[in-house]
Amino acid sequence: MSSVVRLTLAGLVAATLAACASAPAAPDLTPPPRRPVDAKTQLEYGNPPPPPPGRY
Repeated sequence: MSSVVRLTLAGLVAATLAACASAPAAPDLTPPPRRPVDAKTQLEYGNPPPPPPGRY
């Protein structure tokens, strides 16, 4: 391979590594905590739904 091709490939690899290193962190996908049940919440939204069944 010629030196121009090697230099081009090295530049592409360096640019790829720099782009991956500066990527933002993954967002936090955990849901927010459930609102506590109080009289105002029940008046506005009705009774809360039952808790989800167990996984197993």
